[in-house]
Amino acid sequence: MSNNLLKGKKGIISGALNSKSIAWKVAEIAHEQGAEIVLTNAPIAMRMGEINELATKINAPVIAADATNEQDLDNLFEKSMEHFGGKVDFVLHSIGMSPNVRKGRHYTDLNYEWYKQTLDVSATSLHKMLATAYKKDAINEWGSVVALTYIAAQRIFPDYNDMADAKSLLESIARSFGYHYGTAKKVRINTISQSPTVTTAGSGVKGFDGFINYSEAMSPLGNADAEACAQYCVALFSDLTRYVTMQNLFHDGGFSITGVTQNVVERFATDAE
Repeated sequence: MSNNLLKGKKGIISGALNSKSIAWKVAEIAHEQGAEIVLTNAPIAMRMGEINELATKINAPVIAADATNEQDLDNLFEKSMEHFGGKVDFVLHSIGMSPNVRKGRHYTDLNYEWYKQTLDVSATSLHKMLATAYKKDAINEWGSVVALTYIAAQRIFPDYNDMADAKSLLESIARSFGYHYGTAKKVRINTISQSPTVTTAGSGVKGFDGFINYSEAMSPLGNADAEACAQYCVALFSDLTRYVTMQNLFHDGGFSITGVTQNVVERFATDAE
């Protein structure tokens, strides 16, 4: 149900590959809440995905942009402002990829060229996106930027591999740029640390299905799904969260603050008998 939380607002949403993508859900719900949207993804992802279907559904243009390429990002913001007839109010960074994970390289034996790619695509791209917007003064005052992260930035999850390093860097960039952008233009920047979610990217992590079950058992409210995450993103895009910035916000059903649940204790007790 729409409450017009984003009525009159305009935003750029990256990373909508298919209907499983969190970014896809964000675009749908932002549109329902009254926002006008530009969709973007890397050219290769656009060929693999179904973004044009989403574009038709929410009446949004699609502007191809490799988020690691500064010229592409300059074009993205320039064309978006031309389309909207002015600055944007919100941006979603939902971009992540690890060749080491895809190729099954162990963390203790990384291919370092691939490692650079992981950091560039999954984290440095946020800095490049923000720097481009900052230089072009492309985001309105009290605008909101949200990037999606994961608790592996703070805790060890062995099979998350070098993506954990990338998420740590992503969160640091959000804090650092959040200070500078907030001071200069009152633009707020936050990361959302989401529950493990069944997406095309997430499903590529080894042992993902087992970990989703574990996380569900360790979360008092259960895992947050993609739609719930999208609703949280929209809340952060809205004027209701104007003074929230430089935060890493856990959206995980309580997983991040729970030591152990009774459910898990009982399972181990059963195994020990």
